[in-house]
Amino acid sequence: MRSSGSPRAGRRRTALRTTAAALSLATAALLAGCASAETSPRSSAKPQAFEPAAQKDGSRITVWTDSTRLPSVQAYQKSHQDVKMKIVGYDGGADGSTYLQSKVQLFDRTGNGWPDVVFGSPTDVTWASQPTKPGALPFAAPLDDKLVPQSTLDGFAKGSLTPCQFNGHTYCMRNDIAQVVLWYNKSLMDTWGYKVPTTWEQYESLGKRVAKEHPGYLVGSVGDTNSHESYFWSSRCPAFDLVKPDTLRTDLQDPHCTRTAKLLDGLISAKAVTTKGFFSQGFAKDSGSKVMMAYGPSWYGQYLFKAAFHTPARQIAAAPPLTWEGDPTVATGNVGGGVWMVSSHSANLKASTDLVTWLTTSDENQASAPTYPAYSKAAKAWLANPANSDYFAGDVSDAFRRAAGAVWTGWSNTRFSDATAWSSVVLPALTSGKSLTSTLPAWQKEISNEAEAHGYKAVTR
Repeated sequence: MRSSGSPRAGRRRTALRTTAAALSLATAALLAGCASAETSPRSSAKPQAFEPAAQKDGSRITVWTDSTRLPSVQAYQKSHQDVKMKIVGYDGGADGSTYLQSKVQLFDRTGNGWPDVVFGSPTDVTWASQPTKPGALPFAAPLDDKLVPQSTLDGFAKGSLTPCQFNGHTYCMRNDIAQVVLWYNKSLMDTWGYKVPTTWEQYESLGKRVAKEHPGYLVGSVGDTNSHESYFWSSRCPAFDLVKPDTLRTDLQDPHCTRTAKLLDGLISAKAVTTKGFFSQGFAKDSGSKVMMAYGPSWYGQYLFKAAFHTPARQIAAAPPLTWEGDPTVATGNVGGGVWMVSSHSANLKASTDLVTWLTTSDENQASAPTYPAYSKAAKAWLANPANSDYFAGDVSDAFRRAAGAVWTGWSNTRFSDATAWSSVVLPALTSGKSLTSTLPAWQKEISNEAEAHGYKAVTR
């Protein structure tokens, strides 16, 4: 899941033994943010103009990849035997690991050892795009500076490269995204005569109706370490809004936050939304079959309903993101997605950028990828692959595509995980019976404290 929750991992999770395999895949599939190896403020110095190292076309490139992406790198090597490669496996930034950053800091000191290409999480880009000292090059090369054609960069889903962009340049290429959609059990909905909601207000009304007519059945969960990304991010809540590179705005009293908290409080009180995590110990066994709806990432279908809950095929379907009545903006969250970076120190930028471009944009690779490609053309090939669609009750293509272009870019990529404050403050409060609305001030304070600890100025307006 995303690092968290998302099949990825830099920001969260626990699971029972029977769903361990599903969680492992999910965590590996998505990547999400984590804390840095050093918490000192990033350098305020602007990076110098990119001047490539002396190039040696044909020289060997070193590629660092996680285990999930390893087969893709190996496939490239097999089909491009003229390219000399050394492939190194590492954790890929999962579960908040700072291994890559620590090693790069060491290489910066010794002046050698940098890998040419690395897979990582969006949070890795926050430090990799910044110089470690005035006049120095960031670790990541600016791919839009004569390395990757702008036409290629323009082919990614709207907003999906935002986590890659700093100081006017693009420092990574997005491997996959985890846009949030409305998942629902079509078999149950049809049997009970329920209509799929299109607005949050309809979702709320249906949830309360389900709780009354079919006690024990659920329309969602707020108990996972990434649940806030599905609900609050989708509502355009300014919890992580970088108004300046060094200034983070967190205003959880904004109406876009309070409306979500109020709606969820009502559903939690009605027992339609659970405070237990979908991936918590025992949930799949005890309640997996009673999840009628779930607002969550595109990987939920394969990794939650199929692999963890073992819901039979042809029952689960997906609908586009919900909207708020009176609010014309269609927005959704994102719960995962990894990135590929090319080192600014690489002596073979041609081979390095060709590899990263193939990995992220080629139908040959992405059509069989575990999660939804960020590159729009490759996403079409992914959706056309029966392995990614045959399980569902209907065609998920429209919902996935619409959501992919609606991920709100106001939830910023920061140097620390957005999951820690939610997990350390909000989840314990919900477990103890407190409401989301009453917990918003404490959540906001914890986010602000984390921001300041990582060198940001924290503001509310």
